[in-house]
Amino acid sequence: MTVTQVTGVSFRRFLPACFVGLLILCALPIRAQTFQPTFTVGAGIQTDYQHVEANAAPDDQFSLGHARIYLGGDITPNISAMFNTDYSTSTNTLQILDAVAEFHTTSPMFNVWFGRFLPPSDRDNFTGPFYANEWYMFQDGIQDGYSSVFQGRDNGIAYWGDFKAMPVKIKASIGVFDGSSVDGDKNVIWAGRLQFDFWDPENGYYLNSTYYGDKNLIALGVATQAQADATGSATAEGTTVDILLEKKVLNGGAFTVESEFADYNGFGGYYAGYGNDTGTYGLVSFLEPKVIGIGKFEFLGKYAIADATHGAFKVDEHGARFQSFRQDTTEVDVDYIIKQFDARLMSFYLNKHYNEVNLDSWAAGIGLQIQLSKTIK
Repeated sequence: MTVTQVTGVSFRRFLPACFVGLLILCALPIRAQTFQPTFTVGAGIQTDYQHVEANAAPDDQFSLGHARIYLGGDITPNISAMFNTDYSTSTNTLQILDAVAEFHTTSPMFNVWFGRFLPPSDRDNFTGPFYANEWYMFQDGIQDGYSSVFQGRDNGIAYWGDFKAMPVKIKASIGVFDGSSVDGDKNVIWAGRLQFDFWDPENGYYLNSTYYGDKNLIALGVATQAQADATGSATAEGTTVDILLEKKVLNGGAFTVESEFADYNGFGGYYAGYGNDTGTYGLVSFLEPKVIGIGKFEFLGKYAIADATHGAFKVDEHGARFQSFRQDTTEVDVDYIIKQFDARLMSFYLNKHYNEVNLDSWAAGIGLQIQLSKTIK
């Protein structure tokens, strides 16, 4: 190995450490003022009944999809902490969701998070199942196909900031995250997101996919994650572009349009054994302005197309060889919104159709979401 090669390799390995040190150093200025620490505790539950048919085999299920515990608070005026857990249906265990040390200044333009959390990625990853508009998240081959340790999370450090003193509000984030715990590659994962808010701003790092009429939004976001291979000669990457339009209508209602394009090229994706996963979806919903009983009805429709390519050749019963397939996903929801994301009852229908390889399936049912929180000073 030449001196130039040694220097290049050392620099690539040293760069993430420089990034970490620089962000922490910049976050050190402390506000000298009277401060009273706060502590917030909360919980969330998603549970449902659904009838599922795959390959004409019916199955009736009662499921506890998610059960979460939320803990967080301010330690000093510039340091906060967040610790959240989530019940995993597949393993029937409670696992760490977020464990974050948060550094911030008086300006929303400078924040640094260090620990386990959502890397810069698409809106659907930032909303997750509890702040999504639809019930069936991460079923379409598109939403948050980025690789992760658990529920979209990874261990790392990121800077993010909100820039509002301009006609177009900008939200920016960039970070570096652990690769080996995600996919076995010891090279780090670089992640970045840039979002433009043309109407009302969205505050904070995590997002919603609807605000149930509290905001007028046109938000455009672009995100990418990249990781070099073991030799450093090639880079795998995933890129998403998402848009959310929401408009208050009829004094209490809301009309929402959401869409995303995703291209997971050697990094992430939904389908094991396929090198590329590309797709797009469109979602439209309408929240009735009139309160009926203790809530409002919302009607939602979504259609998605995803293509899996660059996979291993397979042979069917006729001897035909193919290496790609398409997934078409349709979802229809009729929801009863009692207290936005804290109390909502959602009925749903999901249909997944494949032109090759996988079997078609559909599911229908009803789900309940409850959340509560308390801040102690």
